[in-house]
Amino acid sequence: MSEGERTRLIAWNREMQRVHGRLREALLVVEESLDDHRPGTTSGVRDLLLYCRGFCGALSGHHRAEDTTLFPELSARHPELRETLTKLAQDHSMIEYLLTGFERAARDSASAAELSRHLAGVSAVMETHFRYEERRLLGVLSALELDADPGEVFGPL
Repeated sequence: MSEGERTRLIAWNREMQRVHGRLREALLVVEESLDDHRPGTTSGVRDLLLYCRGFCGALSGHHRAEDTTLFPELSARHPELRETLTKLAQDHSMIEYLLTGFERAARDSASAAELSRHLAGVSAVMETHFRYEERRLLGVLSALELDADPGEVFGPL
């Protein structure tokens, strides 16, 4: 079986659910790291920034991949989804803004309470976004035949 034949057999709906699951797990790791965060200590800030950069980078990469690969493909094949895809892309921008604020607060040694508020905002918007995206796209993705690498479609997760 060629690489192209193998990628066409990918269940894109399950791939999206898998990626969302991994991002949810990564968010939990960052949330748990807040329990150990000691503002003003080099190791506490460094550890939190490490977790944040991993999670923030993964989530941003996932959204960039959707915006540049998946959404244009779906828009071309399913014009009726264009409004949904526009809303999802707007969510991506909002989440990126929230991630930037969280990372800045971590870098500036914000209190655990402030960091927790930032992360709660990211979590709430991310979860609402994922649920909406899954509700609107999983059916379409289950029938999608796309000759592409999953890392290009959903980011390197």
